[in-house]
Amino acid sequence: MENIISSRELQVERKHFAIEYRQNERGNFLRITEEAHGRRNTVIIPSTGLAEFHALLSDVIRESAVISEG
Repeated sequence: MENIISSRELQVERKHFAIEYRQNERGNFLRITEEAHGRRNTVIIPSTGLAEFHALLSDVIRESAVISEG
C-alpha cells in the first residue's frame, strides 16, 4: 500500500506530468509520471537520491538557460 504525501500536476503542451512524493513499506520515493498520446511513462527516485537528483537537474536547467541565451 502506498500513501501520497505530496502531489503536484503540470500540463506542458500535450503532455501531462504528475509529480508525487509517496511512501510505502520500503520507504519514501518521488514518482514522476508523464502521460502523452495515450501512453504513460514513470520514473521513480528513492528519497535517498533526491538531493543528488535535484542538484543534477538544477545543473542541466542552468546550462540549458545559458545555451538558450546564445
